[in-house]
Amino acid sequence: MIFLQLFYTFFKIGLFGFGGGYAMLSMIQGEVVTRYGWLTSSEFTDIVALSQMTPGPIGINSATYVGYSAIVHAGYSPVVGVLGSIIATFAVCFPSFVLMLLISKYFLKFQKHPTVESVFKGLRPAVVGLLAASALLLMNTANFGSPDESMLQVVVSILLFAGTFIASYIYKVNPILLIILCSAVGGIVYSI
Repeated sequence: MIFLQLFYTFFKIGLFGFGGGYAMLSMIQGEVVTRYGWLTSSEFTDIVALSQMTPGPIGINSATYVGYSAIVHAGYSPVVGVLGSIIATFAVCFPSFVLMLLISKYFLKFQKHPTVESVFKGLRPAVVGLLAASALLLMNTANFGSPDESMLQVVVSILLFAGTFIASYIYKVNPILLIILCSAVGGIVYSI
């Protein structure tokens, strides 16, 4: 039963996940953590971090890790967990594959049609909303800390967030350099 739920869940996410992988994260969390309880919020945050570090799109990487973790948490062996990761990965990619085949066949013919242009204009705000929801999803105590536990972690997290935002948005600093600098700051501050 969990295999069908896994396929249906990630098929639905793949079908309605406009805006790319980061936009899918809030949908994945809503289904996997809130609706089905396959993972805790902390485990999901760890999966997001792993998905960002591994090569490939974050939405597909998250589906792979969630598929494996959900099956293993359901009591199956790790070998069967690999089947769960395959099912989730296939399910999240399949709608995009089919839609791209259909769109590529008809899009060039109808791209200047007023209805098609209207649909794309309507999708833009939805994509921005999904990306904002993903950003808010990652602003939790697992990433920023809690003032009750460590005020230093909260202050450092906010300063790193603000500094990174300013450096990337205003000064156009390379994101890879920002990741290296933030990891160095975190290593220094938290090793003290």
